[in-house]
Amino acid sequence: MTTTLLVRRDQLADSRLVTREDAPLADGQIRVRVDSFSLTANNITYAAFGDAMQYWQFYPSGEESWGVIPVWGFGTVVQSLHPGVAVGERLYGYWPMGSSAVLEPRKLNAGSFSDGAAHRAELHPVYNQYQRCSADPFYTPESEDEQAVLRPLFATSWLIDDFLADNDFFGAKRIILSSASSKTAYGTAFQLHQRAGIEVIGLTSAGNREFCERLGCYHRVIAYEELDLIDAGTPCVYVDFAGNAKLRAAIHARFTELRFSCSVGGTHVEALGGARDLAGPRATLFFAPAQIKKRQADWGAAGLGEKLVAGWHAFQRKVTDASAPWLRVQRHEGSEAAQRAYQRMQAGDTDPALGHILTMR
Repeated sequence: MTTTLLVRRDQLADSRLVTREDAPLADGQIRVRVDSFSLTANNITYAAFGDAMQYWQFYPSGEESWGVIPVWGFGTVVQSLHPGVAVGERLYGYWPMGSSAVLEPRKLNAGSFSDGAAHRAELHPVYNQYQRCSADPFYTPESEDEQAVLRPLFATSWLIDDFLADNDFFGAKRIILSSASSKTAYGTAFQLHQRAGIEVIGLTSAGNREFCERLGCYHRVIAYEELDLIDAGTPCVYVDFAGNAKLRAAIHARFTELRFSCSVGGTHVEALGGARDLAGPRATLFFAPAQIKKRQADWGAAGLGEKLVAGWHAFQRKVTDASAPWLRVQRHEGSEAAQRAYQRMQAGDTDPALGHILTMR
Protein backbone atom coordinates (compact mmCIF):
# COMPACT_ATOMS: atom_id res chain seq x y z
CA MET A 1 0.00 0.00 0.00
CA THR A 2 1.15 3.53 -0.79
CA THR A 3 -0.03 6.69 0.95
CA THR A 4 0.24 9.96 -0.97
CA LEU A 5 -0.62 13.57 -0.13
CA LEU A 6 -2.81 15.14 -2.81
CA VAL A 7 -3.18 18.91 -3.13
CA ARG A 8 -5.98 20.73 -4.95
CA ARG A 9 -4.21 22.37 -7.84
CA ASP A 10 -6.21 25.60 -7.81
CA GLN A 11 -6.49 25.82 -4.00
CA LEU A 12 -3.19 24.82 -2.43
CA ALA A 13 -4.49 25.00 1.14
CA ASP A 14 -6.78 22.05 0.38
CA SER A 15 -5.03 18.69 0.78
CA ARG A 16 -5.97 15.10 1.52
CA LEU A 17 -4.27 11.75 2.11
CA VAL A 18 -4.99 8.86 -0.22
CA THR A 19 -3.91 5.24 0.34
CA ARG A 20 -3.97 2.89 -2.62
CA GLU A 21 -2.90 -0.69 -3.23
CA ASP A 22 0.36 -1.06 -5.13
CA ALA A 23 0.06 -2.26 -8.72
CA PRO A 24 2.41 -5.09 -9.80
CA LEU A 25 5.68 -3.97 -11.35
CA ALA A 26 6.32 -4.38 -15.07
CA ASP A 27 9.63 -5.67 -16.40
CA GLY A 28 12.32 -3.01 -16.03
CA GLN A 29 10.62 -1.20 -13.15
CA ILE A 30 11.67 -0.77 -9.52
CA ARG A 31 9.68 0.13 -6.43
CA VAL A 32 11.34 2.55 -4.02
CA ARG A 33 10.35 3.13 -0.41
CA VAL A 34 10.57 6.89 0.16
CA ASP A 35 12.36 6.99 3.50
CA SER A 36 12.56 10.73 4.10
CA PHE A 37 12.20 13.99 2.24
CA SER A 38 12.40 17.69 2.95
CA LEU A 39 9.59 20.23 2.85
CA THR A 40 10.56 23.83 2.16
CA ALA A 41 9.13 26.94 0.56
CA ASN A 42 10.64 25.61 -2.67
CA ASN A 43 8.03 22.84 -2.70
CA ILE A 44 5.29 25.44 -2.32
CA THR A 45 6.80 27.16 -5.36
CA TYR A 46 6.55 23.87 -7.28
CA ALA A 47 2.84 23.81 -6.50
CA ALA A 48 2.29 27.50 -7.24
CA PHE A 49 3.93 27.08 -10.67
CA GLY A 50 2.73 23.51 -11.11
CA ASP A 51 0.87 24.11 -14.36
CA ALA A 52 3.20 26.72 -15.87
CA MET A 53 6.36 24.69 -15.21
CA GLN A 54 4.85 21.17 -15.52
CA TYR A 55 5.69 20.14 -11.95
CA TRP A 56 2.35 18.32 -11.60
CA GLN A 57 3.35 16.00 -14.44
CA PHE A 58 6.19 14.23 -12.64
CA TYR A 59 3.86 12.14 -10.49
CA PRO A 60 0.32 12.28 -11.93
CA SER A 61 -2.35 11.91 -9.25
CA GLY A 62 -4.92 10.21 -11.49
CA GLU A 63 -7.43 12.90 -10.50
CA GLU A 64 -7.88 15.93 -12.74
CA SER A 65 -8.19 18.62 -10.06
CA TRP A 66 -5.59 17.22 -7.69
CA GLY A 67 -1.82 17.07 -7.87
CA VAL A 68 1.19 15.50 -6.16
CA ILE A 69 3.95 17.92 -5.15
CA PRO A 70 7.46 16.64 -5.96
CA VAL A 71 9.98 16.60 -3.10
CA TRP A 72 13.69 15.88 -2.68
CA GLY A 73 15.00 13.15 -0.43
CA PHE A 74 16.18 9.59 0.00
CA GLY A 75 14.69 6.20 -0.78
CA THR A 76 15.56 2.51 -0.71
CA VAL A 77 14.81 0.01 -3.48
CA VAL A 78 12.42 -2.58 -2.02
CA GLN A 79 11.51 -4.42 -5.22
CA SER A 80 13.31 -4.62 -8.55
CA LEU A 81 12.52 -6.09 -11.94
CA HIS A 82 15.53 -4.32 -13.44
CA PRO A 83 18.79 -6.28 -13.70
CA GLY A 84 20.93 -3.19 -13.10
CA VAL A 85 19.33 -2.07 -9.83
CA ALA A 86 19.49 -4.19 -6.70
CA VAL A 87 17.04 -4.40 -3.82
CA GLY A 88 18.46 -2.42 -0.91
CA GLU A 89 20.17 0.24 -3.01
CA ARG A 90 20.01 3.77 -1.58
CA LEU A 91 18.94 6.60 -3.89
CA TYR A 92 18.70 10.38 -3.76
CA GLY A 93 16.29 12.21 -6.01
CA TYR A 94 12.91 13.69 -6.84
CA TRP A 95 10.00 11.80 -5.25
CA PRO A 96 6.28 12.17 -4.84
CA MET A 97 5.07 13.39 -1.47
CA GLY A 98 4.22 9.84 -0.50
CA SER A 99 5.49 6.60 0.96
CA SER A 100 6.74 4.94 -2.24
CA ALA A 101 7.39 5.46 -5.93
CA VAL A 102 7.79 3.35 -9.07
CA LEU A 103 10.63 4.18 -11.47
CA GLU A 104 11.81 2.81 -14.84
CA PRO A 105 15.62 3.13 -14.74
CA ARG A 106 17.32 4.13 -18.01
CA LYS A 107 20.81 5.40 -18.91
CA LEU A 108 22.40 3.63 -15.97
CA ASN A 109 25.96 4.30 -14.90
CA ALA A 110 27.87 3.79 -11.67
CA GLY A 111 26.66 7.05 -10.15
CA SER A 112 23.11 7.58 -11.39
CA PHE A 113 20.25 6.66 -13.68
CA SER A 114 17.26 8.41 -15.22
CA ASP A 115 13.60 7.56 -14.91
CA GLY A 116 12.40 6.50 -18.34
CA ALA A 117 8.66 6.54 -17.61
CA ALA A 118 6.74 7.64 -20.70
CA HIS A 119 4.92 10.50 -18.96
CA ARG A 120 8.27 12.05 -17.96
CA ALA A 121 9.94 11.82 -21.38
CA GLU A 122 9.31 15.48 -22.24
CA LEU A 123 10.13 16.83 -18.78
CA HIS A 124 13.50 18.32 -17.95
CA PRO A 125 16.11 15.59 -17.46
CA VAL A 126 17.62 17.26 -14.37
CA TYR A 127 14.52 16.27 -12.40
CA ASN A 128 14.45 12.77 -13.86
CA GLN A 129 17.90 11.80 -12.59
CA TYR A 130 18.46 9.67 -9.47
CA GLN A 131 21.78 9.54 -7.67
CA ARG A 132 23.13 6.20 -6.44
CA CYS A 133 24.37 7.06 -2.97
CA SER A 134 27.19 4.52 -3.04
CA ALA A 135 28.93 6.58 -5.75
CA ASP A 136 27.58 10.10 -5.07
CA PRO A 137 30.29 12.67 -4.20
CA PHE A 138 27.74 14.77 -2.29
CA TYR A 139 26.64 11.90 -0.08
CA THR A 140 27.55 11.09 3.49
CA PRO A 141 25.16 9.00 5.62
CA GLU A 142 25.36 11.33 8.61
CA SER A 143 24.30 14.38 6.57
CA GLU A 144 21.21 12.98 4.85
CA ASP A 145 18.86 15.41 6.58
CA GLU A 146 20.91 18.47 5.59
CA GLN A 147 21.21 17.14 2.06
CA ALA A 148 17.47 16.59 1.75
CA VAL A 149 16.70 20.11 3.00
CA LEU A 150 19.46 22.13 1.39
CA ARG A 151 21.04 20.30 -1.53
CA PRO A 152 18.42 21.06 -4.21
CA LEU A 153 18.03 24.61 -2.92
CA PHE A 154 21.76 25.21 -2.82
CA ALA A 155 22.13 23.96 -6.38
CA THR A 156 19.67 26.67 -7.44
CA SER A 157 21.46 29.25 -5.26
CA TRP A 158 24.84 28.35 -6.74
CA LEU A 159 23.47 28.57 -10.26
CA ILE A 160 21.85 31.98 -9.65
CA ASP A 161 25.16 33.35 -8.39
CA ASP A 162 26.96 31.76 -11.34
CA PHE A 163 24.40 33.15 -13.81
CA LEU A 164 24.75 36.67 -12.44
CA ALA A 165 28.56 36.49 -12.45
CA ASP A 166 28.48 35.02 -15.95
CA ASN A 167 26.60 38.15 -17.02
CA ASP A 168 28.92 40.50 -15.10
CA PHE A 169 26.01 41.23 -12.74
CA PHE A 170 24.42 43.22 -15.59
CA GLY A 171 26.67 46.14 -14.70
CA ALA A 172 25.41 46.38 -11.11
CA LYS A 173 27.28 46.19 -7.80
CA ARG A 174 24.20 45.75 -5.61
CA ILE A 175 22.00 42.64 -5.50
CA ILE A 176 18.66 42.80 -3.69
CA LEU A 177 17.09 39.51 -2.61
CA SER A 178 13.50 39.16 -1.42
CA SER A 179 12.33 36.50 1.04
CA ALA A 180 15.81 36.75 2.55
CA SER A 181 15.06 34.19 5.28
CA SER A 182 14.27 31.47 2.74
CA LYS A 183 16.94 28.84 2.31
CA THR A 184 17.37 29.40 -1.42
CA ALA A 185 17.79 33.13 -0.82
CA TYR A 186 20.38 32.80 1.91
CA GLY A 187 22.23 30.14 -0.10
CA THR A 188 22.42 32.70 -2.91
CA ALA A 189 23.54 35.39 -0.46
CA PHE A 190 26.24 33.05 0.88
CA GLN A 191 27.65 32.72 -2.64
CA LEU A 192 27.28 36.39 -3.55
CA HIS A 193 28.90 37.53 -0.30
CA GLN A 194 32.15 35.97 -1.49
CA ARG A 195 32.19 38.18 -4.59
CA ALA A 196 34.46 41.20 -4.24
CA GLY A 197 32.71 44.52 -4.72
CA ILE A 198 29.15 43.15 -4.58
CA GLU A 199 26.74 44.44 -1.92
CA VAL A 200 24.03 41.96 -0.91
CA ILE A 201 20.80 43.36 0.54
CA GLY A 202 18.14 41.07 1.98
CA LEU A 203 14.47 42.00 2.11
CA THR A 204 12.39 40.21 4.73
CA SER A 205 9.54 40.59 7.19
CA ALA A 206 10.19 42.45 10.42
CA GLY A 207 9.83 39.18 12.34
CA ASN A 208 12.60 37.48 10.36
CA ARG A 209 15.02 40.38 10.31
CA GLU A 210 17.07 39.25 13.33
CA PHE A 211 17.46 35.76 11.87
CA CYS A 212 18.70 37.14 8.56
CA GLU A 213 21.14 39.53 10.25
CA ARG A 214 22.50 36.68 12.37
CA LEU A 215 23.39 34.69 9.24
CA GLY A 216 26.11 37.16 8.34
CA CYS A 217 25.76 36.73 4.59
CA TYR A 218 23.81 39.97 3.97
CA HIS A 219 25.54 43.31 4.06
CA ARG A 220 22.19 44.87 5.00
CA VAL A 221 18.78 43.47 5.94
CA ILE A 222 15.76 45.68 5.25
CA ALA A 223 12.10 45.11 6.14
CA TYR A 224 9.71 45.13 3.20
CA GLU A 225 8.05 48.34 4.34
CA GLU A 226 11.43 50.13 4.51
CA LEU A 227 12.42 50.15 0.84
CA ASP A 228 13.02 53.90 1.05
CA LEU A 229 16.10 53.19 3.18
CA ILE A 230 17.82 51.96 -0.01
CA ASP A 231 18.91 54.74 -2.34
CA ALA A 232 17.09 54.49 -5.64
CA GLY A 233 19.77 55.59 -8.09
CA THR A 234 22.48 52.93 -7.62
CA PRO A 235 22.59 50.24 -10.35
CA CYS A 236 21.09 47.06 -8.88
CA VAL A 237 19.70 43.62 -9.67
CA TYR A 238 16.56 42.24 -8.05
CA VAL A 239 16.37 38.49 -7.37
CA ASP A 240 12.78 37.68 -6.42
CA PHE A 241 12.22 34.63 -4.22
CA ALA A 242 8.90 35.93 -2.86
CA GLY A 243 6.86 36.25 -6.05
CA ASN A 244 4.89 39.05 -4.42
CA ALA A 245 3.40 41.08 -7.27
CA LYS A 246 2.93 44.25 -5.21
CA LEU A 247 6.51 44.14 -3.93
CA ARG A 248 7.84 43.49 -7.44
CA ALA A 249 5.98 46.52 -8.78
CA ALA A 250 7.33 48.68 -5.93
CA ILE A 251 10.90 47.53 -6.63
CA HIS A 252 10.57 48.28 -10.32
CA ALA A 253 8.99 51.68 -9.66
CA ARG A 254 11.52 52.81 -7.05
CA PHE A 255 14.86 51.69 -8.45
CA THR A 256 15.49 53.76 -11.53
CA GLU A 257 18.80 51.96 -12.20
CA LEU A 258 17.39 48.44 -11.97
CA ARG A 259 19.52 46.54 -14.49
CA PHE A 260 17.94 43.08 -14.25
CA SER A 261 14.95 41.53 -12.51
CA CYS A 262 15.07 37.79 -11.90
CA SER A 263 12.07 35.78 -10.70
CA VAL A 264 13.00 32.56 -8.86
CA GLY A 265 10.31 31.53 -6.38
CA GLY A 266 6.88 32.12 -4.95
CA THR A 267 7.13 32.02 -1.14
CA HIS A 268 4.39 34.67 -0.87
CA VAL A 269 1.76 32.39 -2.42
CA GLU A 270 -1.13 34.59 -1.36
CA ALA A 271 0.36 37.56 -3.23
CA LEU A 272 1.50 35.95 -6.48
CA GLY A 273 0.70 37.87 -9.61
CA GLY A 274 1.77 38.70 -13.11
CA ALA A 275 4.67 40.87 -14.18
CA ARG A 276 3.06 43.01 -16.86
CA ASP A 277 3.27 46.80 -17.07
CA LEU A 278 6.33 47.04 -14.84
CA ALA A 279 8.69 49.99 -14.93
CA GLY A 280 12.22 49.17 -16.01
CA PRO A 281 13.41 45.77 -17.27
CA ARG A 282 11.09 42.85 -17.83
CA ALA A 283 10.96 40.36 -14.96
CA THR A 284 12.69 37.21 -16.25
CA LEU A 285 12.04 33.74 -14.85
CA PHE A 286 15.22 31.98 -13.74
CA PHE A 287 15.19 28.31 -14.74
CA ALA A 288 18.09 26.50 -13.13
CA PRO A 289 18.28 23.65 -15.69
CA ALA A 290 19.02 26.18 -18.44
CA GLN A 291 22.13 27.39 -16.60
CA ILE A 292 23.11 23.77 -15.94
CA LYS A 293 22.91 23.08 -19.67
CA LYS A 294 25.06 26.11 -20.45
CA ARG A 295 27.72 25.22 -17.91
CA GLN A 296 27.81 21.60 -18.99
CA ALA A 297 28.59 22.89 -22.47
CA ASP A 298 31.24 25.25 -21.05
CA TRP A 299 32.91 22.93 -18.55
CA GLY A 300 31.57 19.45 -19.23
CA ALA A 301 29.30 17.56 -16.83
CA ALA A 302 32.26 16.46 -14.67
CA GLY A 303 33.62 20.01 -14.42
CA LEU A 304 30.27 21.41 -13.36
CA GLY A 305 29.85 18.61 -10.86
CA GLU A 306 33.22 19.30 -9.26
CA LYS A 307 32.42 22.99 -8.83
CA LEU A 308 28.99 22.27 -7.35
CA VAL A 309 30.37 19.70 -4.91
CA ALA A 310 33.08 22.12 -3.73
CA GLY A 311 30.49 24.86 -3.26
CA TRP A 312 28.16 22.49 -1.42
CA HIS A 313 30.81 21.37 1.06
CA ALA A 314 31.71 24.97 1.88
CA PHE A 315 28.06 25.87 2.40
CA GLN A 316 27.38 22.75 4.45
CA ARG A 317 30.27 23.56 6.80
CA LYS A 318 28.83 27.02 7.40
CA VAL A 319 25.24 25.85 7.88
CA THR A 320 26.18 23.10 10.35
CA ASP A 321 28.84 25.04 12.30
CA ALA A 322 28.15 23.98 15.88
CA SER A 323 29.05 27.43 17.24
CA ALA A 324 26.34 29.18 15.17
CA PRO A 325 24.27 26.75 13.10
CA TRP A 326 21.99 28.15 10.42
CA LEU A 327 19.71 25.11 10.44
CA ARG A 328 17.99 22.88 13.00
CA VAL A 329 16.29 19.74 11.71
CA GLN A 330 12.71 18.97 12.79
CA ARG A 331 11.29 15.55 11.91
CA HIS A 332 7.65 14.73 11.14
CA GLU A 333 6.85 11.02 11.31
CA GLY A 334 3.79 9.53 9.59
CA SER A 335 1.37 10.68 6.91
CA GLU A 336 -0.86 12.80 9.15
CA ALA A 337 2.13 14.62 10.62
CA ALA A 338 3.40 15.20 7.08
CA GLN A 339 0.05 16.69 6.07
CA ARG A 340 0.09 19.03 9.07
CA ALA A 341 3.63 20.11 8.20
CA TYR A 342 2.52 20.84 4.63
CA GLN A 343 -0.46 22.89 5.81
CA ARG A 344 1.77 25.02 8.04
CA MET A 345 4.37 25.51 5.31
CA GLN A 346 1.71 26.44 2.75
CA ALA A 347 0.26 28.99 5.18
CA GLY A 348 3.69 30.49 5.79
CA ASP A 349 3.67 29.49 9.47
CA THR A 350 7.29 28.35 9.72
CA ASP A 351 10.49 29.17 11.58
CA PRO A 352 13.27 29.99 9.07
CA ALA A 353 15.83 28.29 11.32
CA LEU A 354 14.09 24.92 10.96
CA GLY A 355 14.59 22.31 8.26
CA HIS A 356 11.60 19.98 8.00
CA ILE A 357 12.17 16.29 7.29
CA LEU A 358 9.06 14.21 6.61
CA THR A 359 8.40 10.49 6.52
CA MET A 360 5.04 9.17 5.32
CA ARG A 361 5.40 5.56 6.41
